[in-house]
Amino acid sequence: MPESVVTNEDFAAYLDTSDEWITQRTGIKTRHKASSDESTVTLAAEAARRAMADAGIGPDEVGLLLVATATPEHPIPSTACVLHERLGLTGVPAFDLSAACSGLMYGMVVAASMIQTGMYDNVLVVGAEVLTRVANMEDRTTCVLFGDGAGAVVLSRSDDPERGFVYMNLGAEGTLWQTLWVPAGGSKEPASVRTVNERLHSIRMRGRELYKVAVCKMEVLIREALEATGLSPDDLAMVLPHQSNLRIIESFRNRLGLAKEKVAVNICEYGNTSAASIGLALDSARRSGKLKEGDLVLMVAFGAGVTWGTVIARL
Repeated sequence: MPESVVTNEDFAAYLDTSDEWITQRTGIKTRHKASSDESTVTLAAEAARRAMADAGIGPDEVGLLLVATATPEHPIPSTACVLHERLGLTGVPAFDLSAACSGLMYGMVVAASMIQTGMYDNVLVVGAEVLTRVANMEDRTTCVLFGDGAGAVVLSRSDDPERGFVYMNLGAEGTLWQTLWVPAGGSKEPASVRTVNERLHSIRMRGRELYKVAVCKMEVLIREALEATGLSPDDLAMVLPHQSNLRIIESFRNRLGLAKEKVAVNICEYGNTSAASIGLALDSARRSGKLKEGDLVLMVAFGAGVTWGTVIARL
């Protein structure tokens, strides 16, 4: 995470908002913001190095690099190729995935599938975002939501048949793509004086519509995963949901009867970090001892596009 922290009071100092208004609607208290010296790649590189060290592998043992991001370092080339250089990788394939908040789930499913084919033994997957660069800091409905950060995982081939992914599911519904999007900066609306003046390079969101879809879909995704595997909530050591809104998390937690201590929550201190959020939650749960080898964990995300993804893994 970047060191700089932005509080609700910081926004209240210049916007028509308050700590109470933001907290009640989102659950967010603080979020981290990248400095002028930081970018998606600098955050991704630090997360990747920590994940590799934790997994006990060096750059020469990485077979494939995937980067999930909605805020790439440059339009061309891929952020993965820039990160490739930073990490000292040589010759191994690298590419980006753009699935917004579901990005890490998409990346992990692609990585697991590649490992299952026998192509690679170790795949490094990074979810990294600098969303504050594409947030309109004068739009109180969106700027208070997003934070910057990166999370990374190393997926490796295991000889233990009891470990690994026991369920994977990805999906999308393109008819809802305009519930959250950045209008300009691509081939449809290339950068111009007009697009800059109209702030078309910033996030636009139909918050109420997106909330209604997300609050239902997150519950459905978890139910589908449990039904498909024959598992019950009691079988899970933890649920790691994408951190978009505390009310969404609390809604499905209560409906599914999940114990509070079993559901990871970091949105209060990090805000919505998109593709980074589940990686950050996984790291925190492991370092705190809440997750250990052999535990079953369910990871679920819903994001712009709209996209979604669910993974159940035995660590």
